[in-house]
This record gives sequence, structure tokens and C-alpha cells, in this order.
Amino acid sequence: MWAQLSRVLFSSFLETLYMVGMSSTISFICGIPLGVFLHVTAKGEILERPKVNGVLSAVVNAARSTPFIILMVLLIPVTRMIVGTSIGINAAVVPLAVAAIPFVGRIVEGALKEVDRGVVEAAQSMGATPRQIIGKVLLPEALPAIISGLTLAVINLIGYSAMAGAVGGGGLGDLAIRYGYQRFRMDIMFATVVILIAMVQICQGLGDRMAGKARKS
Repeated sequence: MWAQLSRVLFSSFLETLYMVGMSSTISFICGIPLGVFLHVTAKGEILERPKVNGVLSAVVNAARSTPFIILMVLLIPVTRMIVGTSIGINAAVVPLAVAAIPFVGRIVEGALKEVDRGVVEAAQSMGATPRQIIGKVLLPEALPAIISGLTLAVINLIGYSAMAGAVGGGGLGDLAIRYGYQRFRMDIMFATVVILIAMVQICQGLGDRMAGKARKS
């Protein structure tokens, strides 16, 4: 019994790891440029575009304010179009990534706002282009804060993945509902909670370590 349970737990853990890993990668690839664009197009910044920034900010805010469960339902047609189904771990990646992208964007935007304005002005006075300012001033200066924020985003995705599992997404959330709740197996419920807590602790520890190294460099 426990040997079978261990195999099921490990399989569900790998599914959760896959969902979090894929959605994190997609959200970083899309969210970091989004955050940079939101910052540099704000009023008084190096590529000031207030109207564009205002429209994009409204879209980001709307996406962030939508509860994840509702977002999953709204994205079912899109998910089916992309992966061919609305259930399973591949289907869960779509709403997870969509939910995380605006969150990552705001994290990056907030980190860039904390960069000393004098550093940017000094780079401008030396003739640096906007691309150079972004790549050699803003991002390096904000890197520790960005890493800390991205760590928080991954931790949120771990929680979202469990929520996705509860509605057919697979992973530890699905295991906890099907075996723990529906079959009254509190030992399975407890095991899934312990694994999720361990994942969060490891992720937070790695993120703190990376942010610390970035501050020292």
C-alpha cells in the first residue's frame, strides 16, 4: 500500500514540478520584457509613452484582479486551441502562465522603479542609448530585487498548480482531492501538504541565495 502510495506521490510531484517549471519559464520570458516596457514607457522615463503605458497597465491590472479559478474557466477555449484539451498538466500550464505573466511584469516594473534615478541620468549624459540603459544600467541594478520577486512568483505558481489540480489539472492538487478528500485518506492529504511546503521552502531558500549573490556582485 505504502509502496504504491509513494509511486503515486512521486508521480504527482513530478507533474507539479512540470507545471510550475513550464509556466514559470513562459511567465519569465513574457513577463520580464513586459515589466521593462511598463517602466520605460511611464511618464518621465527614457521611452515615455503615457497613452500606451496607460492602456497596457489597465490590461495588466484586469488580468491580475481576475481570480485564478475564474481565469482557468475563461481560458478553456484558448487552452483547447493551444494544447487540444482543457484537462491535464499541459492544459494547466496555459492558465498558470497567463496568470503569472502580469504578476511578473509588475514585479519587474517595481524593481526597476527602485533604481536610483541619478544612475540613469549619468548614463544618459554619457550618450547611452535606451537599449544600453536598460541592459547595462536598469536590469543589473535591479537584479537582486527582480530575483526576489521572481522567487515569489514561482511560490505563487506552486499554490496555483495545486488549485489547478483540484479542477482536473493533475499534480499534487489532483491527488489531494481524489485520494485525500474523496476517499477520506488524511494521510495522503497530509503528505501532499508536506511536499508542497517543502517545495516552497526550497524555492525560497534558493531565491534568497541567488539574490544575496547578486547583491554582492
